[in-house]
Amino acid sequence: MEKDKQQTIPNVLISLAHLLGTEVKNRRLEIPEKFGKGYCTGFVFNEHIRMLIPNYELNEGLVIKNPDVNARGRMILFKFQNILPKTKIVKAGKQLKAIPSVLIATSRINTEAIISIDINPAAINIEVDATYLSGLFDLSEKSPVLQSLLQNTQPLLFEQMIYPSLQKIVDEIVTEPVDETFELFFLRIKAEELICRLLMELEKRDEKYLYALNIQDIQTIYKVKEQMLEHLETPPVIKELAVCANMSPSKLKRLFKQIFGNPIFSYYQEFRMKEAARLLKEEKLSVSDVGYGLGFTNLSHFSRVFQEHIGMKPKQYSRS
Repeated sequence: MEKDKQQTIPNVLISLAHLLGTEVKNRRLEIPEKFGKGYCTGFVFNEHIRMLIPNYELNEGLVIKNPDVNARGRMILFKFQNILPKTKIVKAGKQLKAIPSVLIATSRINTEAIISIDINPAAINIEVDATYLSGLFDLSEKSPVLQSLLQNTQPLLFEQMIYPSLQKIVDEIVTEPVDETFELFFLRIKAEELICRLLMELEKRDEKYLYALNIQDIQTIYKVKEQMLEHLETPPVIKELAVCANMSPSKLKRLFKQIFGNPIFSYYQEFRMKEAARLLKEEKLSVSDVGYGLGFTNLSHFSRVFQEHIGMKPKQYSRS
Protein backbone atom coordinates (compact mmCIF):
# COMPACT_ATOMS: atom_id res chain seq x y z
CA MET A 1 0.00 0.00 0.00
CA GLU A 2 2.83 2.38 0.92
CA LYS A 3 4.52 1.57 -2.40
CA ASP A 4 1.30 2.44 -4.26
CA LYS A 5 1.09 5.77 -2.43
CA GLN A 6 4.72 6.51 -3.33
CA GLN A 7 3.80 6.22 -7.01
CA THR A 8 1.21 8.98 -6.58
CA ILE A 9 3.82 11.51 -5.35
CA PRO A 10 5.48 13.74 -8.01
CA ASN A 11 9.24 13.14 -8.21
CA VAL A 12 9.93 16.86 -7.97
CA LEU A 13 8.26 16.92 -4.54
CA ILE A 14 10.54 14.11 -3.34
CA SER A 15 13.58 15.95 -4.74
CA LEU A 16 12.56 19.13 -2.89
CA ALA A 17 12.18 17.16 0.34
CA HIS A 18 15.71 15.75 -0.04
CA LEU A 19 17.07 19.23 -0.72
CA LEU A 20 15.45 20.58 2.45
CA GLY A 21 16.44 17.58 4.57
CA THR A 22 12.88 16.50 5.30
CA GLU A 23 10.34 13.99 3.97
CA VAL A 24 6.97 13.88 2.27
CA LYS A 25 4.09 12.70 4.47
CA ASN A 26 0.67 11.99 2.97
CA ARG A 27 1.79 13.64 -0.29
CA ARG A 28 2.58 16.86 1.60
CA LEU A 29 5.90 18.51 2.41
CA GLU A 30 6.02 20.97 5.32
CA ILE A 31 8.79 23.55 4.85
CA PRO A 32 11.29 23.28 7.78
CA GLU A 33 11.42 26.43 9.91
CA LYS A 34 15.08 27.11 9.13
CA PHE A 35 14.23 27.38 5.41
CA GLY A 36 10.95 29.29 5.69
CA LYS A 37 7.30 28.38 6.21
CA GLY A 38 4.35 26.85 4.39
CA TYR A 39 3.90 23.64 2.43
CA CYS A 40 4.07 21.98 -0.97
CA THR A 41 1.77 19.13 -1.89
CA GLY A 42 1.53 17.06 -5.06
CA PHE A 43 -0.45 14.28 -6.72
CA VAL A 44 0.16 11.94 -9.64
CA PHE A 45 -3.40 10.94 -10.56
CA ASN A 46 -2.36 8.65 -13.39
CA GLU A 47 0.16 8.64 -16.25
CA HIS A 48 -1.78 11.41 -18.01
CA ILE A 49 -2.27 14.07 -15.34
CA ARG A 50 -0.49 15.35 -12.22
CA MET A 51 -0.77 18.37 -9.94
CA LEU A 52 1.61 20.33 -7.68
CA ILE A 53 0.51 22.99 -5.17
CA PRO A 54 3.38 25.13 -3.79
CA ASN A 55 2.20 27.54 -1.09
CA TYR A 56 5.13 28.68 1.01
CA GLU A 57 7.68 31.39 1.77
CA LEU A 58 11.40 30.59 1.65
CA ASN A 59 14.18 32.61 3.25
CA GLU A 60 16.26 32.13 0.07
CA GLY A 61 15.48 30.97 -3.46
CA LEU A 62 16.50 27.48 -4.58
CA VAL A 63 16.95 25.81 -7.96
CA ILE A 64 16.52 22.09 -8.57
CA LYS A 65 16.34 19.92 -11.66
CA ASN A 66 12.82 18.77 -12.38
CA PRO A 67 12.88 14.96 -12.77
CA ASP A 68 9.29 15.06 -14.06
CA VAL A 69 10.06 17.48 -16.89
CA ASN A 70 8.19 16.92 -20.12
CA ALA A 71 7.36 13.26 -19.64
CA ARG A 72 7.37 11.73 -23.12
CA GLY A 73 7.50 15.27 -24.50
CA ARG A 74 3.74 15.55 -24.49
CA MET A 75 2.75 17.44 -21.33
CA ILE A 76 0.87 20.75 -21.44
CA LEU A 77 1.39 22.95 -18.37
CA PHE A 78 -1.47 24.88 -16.74
CA LYS A 79 -0.07 27.19 -14.06
CA PHE A 80 -2.77 28.86 -11.94
CA GLN A 81 -1.19 31.84 -10.20
CA ASN A 82 -2.26 34.49 -7.68
CA ILE A 83 -5.16 32.24 -6.68
CA LEU A 84 -4.07 31.50 -3.10
CA PRO A 85 -4.23 34.11 -0.32
CA LYS A 86 -1.04 36.20 -0.47
CA THR A 87 0.08 39.77 0.14
CA LYS A 88 -0.35 42.44 -2.51
CA ILE A 89 2.54 43.17 -4.86
CA VAL A 90 4.28 46.52 -4.70
CA LYS A 91 5.22 48.28 -7.95
CA ALA A 92 6.82 51.71 -8.11
CA GLY A 93 5.74 52.46 -4.56
CA LYS A 94 2.13 51.44 -5.25
CA GLN A 95 0.17 48.43 -4.06
CA LEU A 96 -1.51 46.44 -6.81
CA LYS A 97 -3.69 43.42 -6.35
CA ALA A 98 -2.16 40.47 -8.19
CA ILE A 99 -4.93 39.42 -10.57
CA PRO A 100 -5.62 35.64 -10.60
CA SER A 101 -4.66 34.13 -13.95
CA VAL A 102 -3.48 30.91 -15.54
CA LEU A 103 -0.51 30.36 -17.85
CA ILE A 104 -0.85 27.63 -20.47
CA ALA A 105 2.34 26.40 -22.13
CA THR A 106 2.93 23.69 -24.70
CA SER A 107 5.83 21.30 -24.14
CA ARG A 108 7.84 23.15 -26.82
CA ILE A 109 8.18 26.17 -24.52
CA ASN A 110 10.14 23.97 -22.08
CA THR A 111 9.54 26.29 -19.12
CA GLU A 112 9.98 23.48 -16.62
CA ALA A 113 13.41 22.16 -17.64
CA ILE A 114 14.69 23.90 -14.52
CA ILE A 115 12.22 24.72 -11.76
CA SER A 116 13.06 27.87 -9.86
CA ILE A 117 11.90 27.40 -6.30
CA ASP A 118 10.63 30.93 -5.75
CA ILE A 119 10.86 32.64 -2.39
CA ASN A 120 7.11 33.26 -2.21
CA PRO A 121 5.07 31.13 -4.67
CA ALA A 122 1.35 30.51 -4.45
CA ALA A 123 0.16 28.45 -7.38
CA ILE A 124 -1.46 25.30 -8.65
CA ASN A 125 0.48 23.58 -11.43
CA ILE A 126 -1.38 20.96 -13.45
CA GLU A 127 0.32 18.98 -16.23
CA VAL A 128 -1.79 17.02 -18.70
CA ASP A 129 -0.70 14.69 -21.48
CA ALA A 130 -1.66 16.36 -24.77
CA THR A 131 -2.49 13.07 -26.50
CA TYR A 132 -4.85 12.10 -23.68
CA LEU A 133 -6.46 15.54 -23.65
CA SER A 134 -6.88 15.79 -27.41
CA GLY A 135 -8.61 12.40 -27.38
CA LEU A 136 -11.45 13.97 -25.41
CA PHE A 137 -12.28 16.44 -28.21
CA ASP A 138 -13.12 16.44 -31.89
CA LEU A 139 -10.32 18.80 -32.97
CA SER A 140 -11.86 19.40 -36.38
CA GLU A 141 -14.71 21.23 -34.67
CA LYS A 142 -12.55 23.45 -32.46
CA SER A 143 -11.00 26.89 -32.78
CA PRO A 144 -7.46 27.33 -34.17
CA VAL A 145 -6.29 28.33 -30.66
CA LEU A 146 -7.61 25.17 -29.03
CA GLN A 147 -6.54 23.01 -31.94
CA SER A 148 -2.96 24.31 -31.86
CA LEU A 149 -2.72 23.92 -28.09
CA LEU A 150 -3.93 20.32 -28.08
CA GLN A 151 -1.78 19.33 -31.06
CA ASN A 152 1.17 20.52 -28.95
CA THR A 153 3.56 20.85 -31.90
CA GLN A 154 4.43 24.58 -31.65
CA PRO A 155 6.05 26.63 -28.86
CA LEU A 156 2.95 28.47 -27.60
CA LEU A 157 2.08 30.33 -24.41
CA PHE A 158 -1.29 31.75 -23.38
CA GLU A 159 -2.47 33.62 -20.30
CA GLN A 160 -6.10 33.73 -19.23
CA MET A 161 -7.61 35.75 -16.37
CA ILE A 162 -9.50 33.63 -13.85
CA TYR A 163 -13.17 34.39 -13.28
CA PRO A 164 -15.17 33.61 -10.07
CA SER A 165 -16.49 30.17 -11.07
CA LEU A 166 -12.92 28.98 -11.70
CA GLN A 167 -11.78 30.48 -8.40
CA LYS A 168 -14.52 28.47 -6.65
CA ILE A 169 -13.04 25.22 -7.97
CA VAL A 170 -9.57 26.33 -6.86
CA ASP A 171 -10.91 26.99 -3.36
CA GLU A 172 -12.44 23.50 -3.26
CA ILE A 173 -9.11 21.95 -4.24
CA VAL A 174 -7.24 23.78 -1.48
CA THR A 175 -9.75 23.83 1.39
CA GLU A 176 -12.33 21.03 0.92
CA PRO A 177 -11.80 18.33 3.60
CA VAL A 178 -11.83 14.95 1.83
CA ASP A 179 -11.25 11.50 3.34
CA GLU A 180 -7.98 9.93 2.16
CA THR A 181 -9.96 7.13 0.48
CA PHE A 182 -11.44 9.61 -1.99
CA GLU A 183 -8.68 12.26 -2.08
CA LEU A 184 -7.07 11.33 -5.42
CA PHE A 185 -10.44 10.74 -7.06
CA PHE A 186 -11.88 14.05 -5.82
CA LEU A 187 -8.83 16.13 -6.74
CA ARG A 188 -8.49 14.56 -10.21
CA ILE A 189 -12.10 15.43 -11.00
CA LYS A 190 -11.57 19.01 -9.79
CA ALA A 191 -8.32 19.34 -11.75
CA GLU A 192 -10.02 18.09 -14.92
CA GLU A 193 -12.97 20.43 -14.33
CA LEU A 194 -10.53 23.36 -14.09
CA ILE A 195 -8.89 22.36 -17.36
CA CYS A 196 -12.23 21.81 -19.11
CA ARG A 197 -13.63 25.20 -18.09
CA LEU A 198 -10.38 26.87 -19.08
CA LEU A 199 -10.43 25.25 -22.53
CA MET A 200 -14.01 26.48 -22.93
CA GLU A 201 -12.70 30.03 -22.42
CA LEU A 202 -9.77 29.57 -24.81
CA GLU A 203 -12.13 28.32 -27.51
CA LYS A 204 -13.77 31.78 -27.53
CA ARG A 205 -10.55 33.43 -28.75
CA ASP A 206 -10.76 34.51 -32.38
CA GLU A 207 -7.18 34.17 -33.65
CA LYS A 208 -7.14 32.49 -37.07
CA TYR A 209 -3.38 31.94 -37.14
CA LEU A 210 -0.93 31.42 -34.27
CA TYR A 211 2.74 32.40 -34.37
CA ALA A 212 5.41 30.21 -32.79
CA LEU A 213 6.98 32.00 -29.83
CA ASN A 214 10.55 32.21 -28.57
CA ILE A 215 11.61 32.94 -25.01
CA GLN A 216 12.97 36.39 -25.88
CA ASP A 217 9.67 37.53 -27.42
CA ILE A 218 7.72 36.15 -24.45
CA GLN A 219 9.93 38.00 -21.99
CA THR A 220 9.58 41.20 -24.01
CA ILE A 221 5.78 41.00 -24.13
CA TYR A 222 5.64 40.43 -20.37
CA LYS A 223 7.91 43.42 -19.75
CA VAL A 224 5.54 45.54 -21.85
CA LYS A 225 2.59 44.26 -19.83
CA GLU A 226 4.30 45.02 -16.51
CA GLN A 227 5.33 48.48 -17.69
CA MET A 228 1.76 49.22 -18.74
CA LEU A 229 0.18 47.98 -15.52
CA GLU A 230 2.61 49.92 -13.35
CA HIS A 231 1.20 53.13 -14.83
CA LEU A 232 -2.56 52.61 -14.87
CA GLU A 233 -3.09 56.37 -14.75
CA THR A 234 -1.52 56.69 -18.23
CA PRO A 235 -3.24 54.99 -21.20
CA PRO A 236 -0.74 52.99 -23.29
CA VAL A 237 0.61 54.41 -26.55
CA ILE A 238 1.40 51.57 -28.96
CA LYS A 239 4.27 53.37 -30.72
CA GLU A 240 6.01 54.12 -27.42
CA LEU A 241 5.58 50.55 -26.18
CA ALA A 242 6.92 49.21 -29.49
CA VAL A 243 10.05 51.36 -29.21
CA CYS A 244 10.68 50.09 -25.66
CA ALA A 245 10.13 46.51 -26.83
CA ASN A 246 12.31 46.96 -29.92
CA MET A 247 9.47 45.49 -31.99
CA SER A 248 7.33 46.80 -34.79
CA PRO A 249 3.89 47.99 -33.60
CA SER A 250 2.21 45.28 -35.68
CA LYS A 251 4.29 42.47 -34.14
CA LEU A 252 3.77 43.82 -30.63
CA LYS A 253 -0.01 43.99 -31.06
CA ARG A 254 -0.15 40.55 -32.70
CA LEU A 255 1.87 38.70 -30.04
CA PHE A 256 0.23 40.52 -27.12
CA LYS A 257 -3.25 39.55 -28.29
CA GLN A 258 -2.14 35.99 -29.02
CA ILE A 259 -0.80 35.51 -25.48
CA PHE A 260 -3.41 37.42 -23.48
CA GLY A 261 -6.49 37.07 -25.68
CA ASN A 262 -7.23 40.81 -25.79
CA PRO A 263 -5.79 43.82 -27.65
CA ILE A 264 -3.38 45.93 -25.59
CA PHE A 265 -5.83 48.72 -24.71
CA SER A 266 -8.68 46.31 -23.88
CA TYR A 267 -6.38 44.36 -21.55
CA TYR A 268 -5.19 47.59 -19.92
CA GLN A 269 -8.75 48.84 -19.44
CA GLU A 270 -9.91 45.55 -17.92
CA PHE A 271 -7.05 45.52 -15.42
CA ARG A 272 -7.60 49.24 -14.72
CA MET A 273 -11.25 48.61 -13.81
CA LYS A 274 -10.37 45.62 -11.62
CA GLU A 275 -7.94 47.88 -9.76
CA ALA A 276 -10.64 50.56 -9.50
CA ALA A 277 -12.99 47.99 -7.97
CA ARG A 278 -10.32 46.96 -5.46
CA LEU A 279 -9.60 50.56 -4.45
CA LEU A 280 -13.30 51.25 -3.93
CA LYS A 281 -14.06 48.08 -1.96
CA GLU A 282 -10.83 47.25 -0.11
CA GLU A 283 -9.15 50.64 0.29
CA LYS A 284 -12.49 52.46 0.80
CA LEU A 285 -11.44 55.35 -1.46
CA SER A 286 -14.01 57.76 -2.85
CA VAL A 287 -15.22 57.51 -6.45
CA SER A 288 -13.51 60.79 -7.34
CA ASP A 289 -10.18 59.75 -5.77
CA VAL A 290 -10.24 56.46 -7.67
CA GLY A 291 -11.31 57.98 -10.99
CA TYR A 292 -8.81 60.83 -10.98
CA GLY A 293 -6.08 58.59 -9.53
CA LEU A 294 -6.47 56.19 -12.45
CA GLY A 295 -6.12 58.96 -15.01
CA PHE A 296 -9.74 59.86 -15.81
CA THR A 297 -10.43 63.57 -16.27
CA ASN A 298 -14.20 63.10 -16.48
CA LEU A 299 -15.93 61.16 -13.68
CA SER A 300 -19.00 60.49 -15.83
CA HIS A 301 -16.74 58.74 -18.33
CA PHE A 302 -15.11 56.77 -15.50
CA SER A 303 -18.54 55.72 -14.24
CA ARG A 304 -19.61 54.50 -17.71
CA VAL A 305 -16.41 52.51 -18.28
CA PHE A 306 -16.60 51.01 -14.77
CA GLN A 307 -20.20 49.91 -15.32
CA GLU A 308 -19.31 48.29 -18.66
CA HIS A 309 -16.65 46.13 -16.97
CA ILE A 310 -17.99 45.54 -13.45
CA GLY A 311 -21.75 45.61 -14.10
CA MET A 312 -22.71 48.47 -11.79
CA LYS A 313 -21.78 52.09 -11.19
CA PRO A 314 -18.78 52.84 -8.92
CA LYS A 315 -20.83 54.37 -6.09
CA GLN A 316 -23.26 51.46 -6.14
CA TYR A 317 -20.36 48.97 -6.16
CA SER A 318 -18.62 50.61 -3.20
CA ARG A 319 -21.81 50.23 -1.13
CA SER A 320 -22.57 46.65 -2.19
